[in-house]
Amino acid sequence: MSAPAAPRIFISYAHDTAAEHYRQVGTFATFLRARIGLDVRLDQWDDSSRLDWSAWAIRNIRAADFVLVVASPNYRRRADGEAPFDEGRGSQFEARIMRDALTRDLERETSRILPVVLPGASVEDIPAFLTPYSTTHYRVSEFTDDGVAGLISAITGRSQNERPVRGIWRGAPDSAAAPVLATGLPWHEKSADITAGSARIDGISYEHSVVFRTSGPTSGAWAFAEIDLGGAYAHFTAVAGVLDDAEDSAFQTGLFCIRLDGEIRHLDHSAFGSPRHTELDVTGVRRLRLEIRRPAAGVSPTGPAAGTTRPAALAWGNPTLR
Repeated sequence: MSAPAAPRIFISYAHDTAAEHYRQVGTFATFLRARIGLDVRLDQWDDSSRLDWSAWAIRNIRAADFVLVVASPNYRRRADGEAPFDEGRGSQFEARIMRDALTRDLERETSRILPVVLPGASVEDIPAFLTPYSTTHYRVSEFTDDGVAGLISAITGRSQNERPVRGIWRGAPDSAAAPVLATGLPWHEKSADITAGSARIDGISYEHSVVFRTSGPTSGAWAFAEIDLGGAYAHFTAVAGVLDDAEDSAFQTGLFCIRLDGEIRHLDHSAFGSPRHTELDVTGVRRLRLEIRRPAAGVSPTGPAAGTTRPAALAWGNPTLR
């Protein structure tokens, strides 16, 4: 499978009297092309033959997926019409082409023409037609991956901050504390031998449980259900225990583990007739992973040969969130 085409980038800037600005723009363009992999077009790299630079600029501005306008005092003066007509003709011309594009399609061109503030420059150096205070501008603090992260987000359309999964709306504040059963929430993934159903633990029925039941010997590995919380809950409760109808119940024990966003936050064990009540703070948690296993040590001395484990019959009874 071939790699996707890199976005095409045109860099517009002023050939300032300071040679340092010219070199800085070249360094910036080189970083974006060599390190980030963008298809960057820069006039400094096309000076090996005589060109019609006006036609060159029009062609590249129109063909670019994104135009990066590098802010500088001279660029602002020329783009805003404050410089003599014969000063910086190239940047004056390119700014005019971009102003025309914005007038033609403001929404599209606002997302395509990106004002960039390099180290040492200021938002004050952005031309007025790019509305520096009412629209986004992109500060490049340094020529590193982190330094251009905001700009790359605008080019790729992928935010640096992941939008959380929306939680379940539970109505007005007076009903916000209504309990929600984990079996009714979206399950991200689960083991094949995990089901949602009823469980009877120590004489009490839990109708909405996460049940681990096998028809034959189990390996002693962890079974699990991973549930999407979306950061919408604060409190978790459940009862963990051995099912009343478990085979080999007198010898069966269960290990119960809870991971919150990948980190172990609770670990406990339960024997037949001795369920364990669990409470946990889940404020802001996005993924709840309930794990269960019947350890290999829990083998009946009169049952299978050493190294095997009888069927598992364990459950998280009515795991509930508020």
